Amino acid sequence: MAAAAAGAIGAFLMNRDGKPKRKRRRDKPDAPDVWARPGMKVIFRAELMPGRDASERTFQVTNLLPSGRVLLEGVSGEHTETEFQPHR
Repeated sequence: MAAAAAGAIGAFLMNRDGKPKRKRRRDKPDAPDVWARPGMKVIFRAELMPGRDASERTFQVTNLLPSGRVLLEGVSGEHTETEFQPHR
């Protein structure tokens, strides 16, 4: 019995590395941080649509996909955050 207790104490001490355990941050919501939401307007980078004004490169997000990509109203295909101007 004493050997089992000593083994358990030894295993406990071996797992401790002196660092405090990481605790879950309470200031972050449970929802993942996303760069776009349905209804939000996004502007394609000028390099992707040369010769077009910003108003012609602006589209509305219709759906956010689990992959982080978005579907846009009036544009076919899935699009990533890197295709758009940074949100100001």
